[in-house]
Amino acid sequence: MKIVSRNEELLRDALSCIPQPSSRTSLASCSRLIRFEDISAAAFKIQCGVQKTPCMYSRLSKQYGMDIYLKKEFLQYTGSVKERGVLYLLMSLPQEQQRKGVIVASDSNFSMAVAHHASELRVPVFVILCTSTAPARVRMCREYGAMVISYGATAKDSQLHARRLAQENGYLYLEEEDSAVYLSGLGTVGLEMYEQVPKLDAVIFPAGGHCGLLAGSAAALKHLNPHISVIGVESESFPVLQQSLKAGHPNDDQACNNHHFYGDVSGVCFGSNSLQLTGKLVDKVVAVREEDILISMLRLLEYERATVDAEGAIGLAALVAGKLPELKGKRVAVVICSGNLELHLLQQCIARALTLDNRVCRFSLVISDCPGDMSKLLELLAREEARVLDIKQERTFVTSELFTVEVMCTVETRDKMHTAQLRNALLERYPTAAWTER
Repeated sequence: MKIVSRNEELLRDALSCIPQPSSRTSLASCSRLIRFEDISAAAFKIQCGVQKTPCMYSRLSKQYGMDIYLKKEFLQYTGSVKERGVLYLLMSLPQEQQRKGVIVASDSNFSMAVAHHASELRVPVFVILCTSTAPARVRMCREYGAMVISYGATAKDSQLHARRLAQENGYLYLEEEDSAVYLSGLGTVGLEMYEQVPKLDAVIFPAGGHCGLLAGSAAALKHLNPHISVIGVESESFPVLQQSLKAGHPNDDQACNNHHFYGDVSGVCFGSNSLQLTGKLVDKVVAVREEDILISMLRLLEYERATVDAEGAIGLAALVAGKLPELKGKRVAVVICSGNLELHLLQQCIARALTLDNRVCRFSLVISDCPGDMSKLLELLAREEARVLDIKQERTFVTSELFTVEVMCTVETRDKMHTAQLRNALLERYPTAAWTER
């Protein structure tokens, strides 16, 4: 069930008069997809319900040769920028529908935002989750105030059940889509960034399938200053947006990964309205590797004390990967839009990122099984200022000469240069030392 409002009628009328992608249109005609007045109205209406998050100068600026400002949307109550669109969506519902209630069927940031803000507005809210949903997500939705029901083995089962309950009980079934109301709420991010950082040259947003934040904010920024570059970033493994833009319509055939690490980054393109706005107003869409996203998460944790997920880190990943060399020396804002990463995944991501960043390495070597040889190895590591994280010895299955021991050691170093220095020192003393490639 879609929400019909005057904004959607304006959007539908505008879409009907858009020329073919091959033709050129002015910014004025493109902005009719969402009027700037719609975004301004959304900002006024939701100002008491969501945080006006800071957009702060980052210490990462010197490292990447530009003035970087981070818009910290992960500081919203539910840890996601989706709250902006959801709150405006719920506040725009007729009072009769607010009285009956709403229902959602996913464990996404969108559902958690609906659970929280519907409860705050005293709108009955039901969240249907499949039985395989992580317990932490179930608990969070309950704590936000939703009635949570576990049903079905797959997401499709829970969605069908939610639609059935909505039809039988008069609830409004909500799923993340690109109505003008929802996009206007998300577009308030662009409005705030323009106010918070003067003389912006470029703004970087997460893209992927759910490009509503990119599309809505682009509408606001391009209205205020057409010279600001608006850039979207998506995963190299799931170039959903790039493929959809190339095809001229939402691409539902793109294979997506259901792993929770990716979140909305790998989702299917959910609407033609966002796609039209993106195609007309966004200057560039780039793709980054998973390795770049992990290192970006590590940089944000170390330099900003920000614990974010893949969707939150992917914008900075474009700078980490050197995908935007034209921004050197410019003033750039990056939206850090989400911080909902499960704890066990966070541990895995940081461990893997340290390895990719050449700060955790592993080697093996064979030494004589005599008193003092192990202490000589440890003395060498101490002299090179390498921190030993783990050390194992294998005597039984060593294939070299008798009375030797194979030592497998994991150490922490400062950076790539320090790792190379340690490797040279080890090879000089133990020529047969073997390094485990990352």
